[in-house]
Amino acid sequence: MKLRRVFQSLGTSIALGLIYLLVSLFQVWNTGRSDDRQIVDAIVVLGAAQYDGRPSPQLQARLDHALKLWNLNLASYIVVTGGKQVGDRFTEAAAARKFFESKGVASKLIFEENTGKTTYASLLAVSLVAIEQKITSVVIVSDPFHQLRAKLIAQEVGLDASSSPTRSSVIRGGDAFKHNLQEAVGVAVGRIVGFRRVDSWTN
Repeated sequence: MKLRRVFQSLGTSIALGLIYLLVSLFQVWNTGRSDDRQIVDAIVVLGAAQYDGRPSPQLQARLDHALKLWNLNLASYIVVTGGKQVGDRFTEAAAARKFFESKGVASKLIFEENTGKTTYASLLAVSLVAIEQKITSVVIVSDPFHQLRAKLIAQEVGLDASSSPTRSSVIRGGDAFKHNLQEAVGVAVGRIVGFRRVDSWTN
């Protein structure tokens, strides 16, 4: 009888865990399809790979979307993020800054977070920039699959954040599903233990 109860409890726990993961997966997917942009102090563009100062296709999609928001006069500043990998000459943030400056955005209106190598590290640094520059609200630009975790991290570090996912992400099909599933796991665990604790394996 006791063994039966143990198996019943184990089965219930597994079922609840699976339901929790599926709910998180739906929320990741749904947030990526939604756009809750609003008038804010700053647009925050999360970094992605750059090649010797040139944005990768993934980063370029984010930059193009952020530029559209900028041209809609939704914000007064742009915050670009992302450090560099070993051997790189430029940071992701520097590549992003160069793009916006080439499109006529004044340098003084662009702030750089150029040390972060993970979403948490970058948004934590952005929160410090926000305090220094008296920025109280931001809209986060990234790939659809990335939006929910980024928004939750932003809230965890004290940012008043909305989200606006790019619609031209190069990550699609099976790759997009894989990323959505990975993000669902990161969101599910991060909500329980805090996103700083899962930073090392969620990026």
